[in-house]
Amino acid sequence: MGNINFDEEVTLRRSLVQVALGRTPADLILSVGRLLDTPTATWMENVDIAISGGRIAFVGPRGSYPGEARKHVERLDLCAVPGLGEVHKHIESSHLTPEYEAALVLPRGNTWTCEASHELSNVLPKQTLDFWLLAREAGSPLKIFPLPGSAVPPTGWEHGAYLDGLDQSGFLAASAMTVGLDEVMDWPAITDADNPGHERLWSMIRATMEARGVVEGHAAGIRDLAGINAFAAAGMASDHEAWTAEEAWEKLRHGLFVELRVHTMAEIIEGLLERGLQDWSQIAVATDDRSASDTLKLGATDHNVRLAMKAGLAPETAIQLATINPARHMRLTPWVGSISPGRFADLVLLDDVESFSIAQVWADGRQVSEGTEYLEKVPNLDWPDWARNTIRIGRPLVADDFAIPAEPDRETMQAWVLRPFHWSDDVPTRTLPVENGLVQRDPEQNITKFSIIDRFSGAAAVSKMFWLGCGPRDPDTALCCSMGHDKHNVWCVGSSDAAMAKAVNALADMGGGWVLVHRGEISARVQYEIAGLMTARPAKVNDAEMTALYRAAEEVDWMYEPSFHPRWQPGFPERLAIATLTCAPWRWNLVAPSAHAPDGFINVATGETRPVVF
Repeated sequence: MGNINFDEEVTLRRSLVQVALGRTPADLILSVGRLLDTPTATWMENVDIAISGGRIAFVGPRGSYPGEARKHVERLDLCAVPGLGEVHKHIESSHLTPEYEAALVLPRGNTWTCEASHELSNVLPKQTLDFWLLAREAGSPLKIFPLPGSAVPPTGWEHGAYLDGLDQSGFLAASAMTVGLDEVMDWPAITDADNPGHERLWSMIRATMEARGVVEGHAAGIRDLAGINAFAAAGMASDHEAWTAEEAWEKLRHGLFVELRVHTMAEIIEGLLERGLQDWSQIAVATDDRSASDTLKLGATDHNVRLAMKAGLAPETAIQLATINPARHMRLTPWVGSISPGRFADLVLLDDVESFSIAQVWADGRQVSEGTEYLEKVPNLDWPDWARNTIRIGRPLVADDFAIPAEPDRETMQAWVLRPFHWSDDVPTRTLPVENGLVQRDPEQNITKFSIIDRFSGAAAVSKMFWLGCGPRDPDTALCCSMGHDKHNVWCVGSSDAAMAKAVNALADMGGGWVLVHRGEISARVQYEIAGLMTARPAKVNDAEMTALYRAAEEVDWMYEPSFHPRWQPGFPERLAIATLTCAPWRWNLVAPSAHAPDGFINVATGETRPVVF
């Protein structure tokens, strides 16, 4: 089947015309008991679906097809809905390469994904399309529609990977699968002409609009009326960061397409129902980030549909939120979103609509799953070196790389102290002890050391500072990971400099992932050998490694202090991978060292820098 190519597309559609008219035999007629027509949200009874070349050629009542078919399949006890689509997902956050992502999500109804690619693009900017399109060219049934990253780099104050309007024009021209620009996150750069990211971002917006692509938005923290108006005026078409029904309502009223994530979905849907929302066409459900482990437990987009139904939506409307609505928004209705002629023959067959219980999934006109069992063979992709060799620190690190020198003859030093999800302009300070000329952690104050290691330049550059309530209290213990949204440098938190060096070196040796060092010994590893973000192995293998990491982490005494953020919880600090974000509304944060910010401690909204101790 492969990816969409307009030369082949026209040839295919010419043949579909002949099949629809009955002049050329169909490959298959699939008969179902009921079929949901998503454009009208109504059900059709006893339906024949004629399929040719992996596409739908004809839909009508049983026996109405005017031609012949080489094969007939009856599923009269099942109800057909279109293959579900992800309007906004980072496949990288499943930690699986696309061929194994397909094996995980297709049995759960997800047949197409709009890949928000600033995660991968920060690691492999020039290979963005090559990476996302390879699996389908090798036979994978999952359709991936890439949106190359706007946040490359995430802010104008970070160095490394770089994409601009020229790159975006090239991506859009290179493949019909490219649908737009990944979420525009750096709102300060959009609004401030003096910001170093200003011209770059506007050039990408222009390039996307010139190609009639979709400019996805990220309006985190933008809740005031002037801000919402400005955001929509800038050309951003959507937002997936609404936290409350009131915020979602105002953004809908100002022309934004709202993408609902699971942790706020119920509250927002209930609130919109209370407000009397009549037209749900400007809303979709979105996964954004979900690990393979969570998908195995909860589901993929099917989980989102069930939550929407539980929150009060009729099944027909909830299904629209995962099919026709995202397809319309992404301008993909000729190919996905409905069971209609010309579209991919992707169908989810339900044995119970009210519980959204999936019996089978069909993709490209063939059955690809039975229950949650994937029936296809996963393509054996030999991922090239450019996808594998991405952890380039430059040399093995030593304890001294993580040391923070004190001023001469000082017994104490003042330190700026961050905590996870620090969204304030004010940064607290603490008095910390000095020993042997180095500023020390202070477990009594719940203070440990956090670092960012530049994994791209090969300069062995390490920034480090003191953080509050987020690291190990046990001696000689450290946790590190090469998934650090959105730049994806390596981050490490630890109770000793030696343990931090040991963890990072072990991570570099295996090409990325997680490493936990406990009391001087490596107690767990999770391998992400592809781009330092994913593994080319099955979901259950990744889940087993993560389960072993969680089990080893239970033996560690983790510091904790509550944050305003409801998802920052005691125990294994997995969400530190999110706490490295630099997009709005983040302000002060730690980034990799640069000429502008040698210590890496910077206000990413203004560019102001500070020494980490004084």
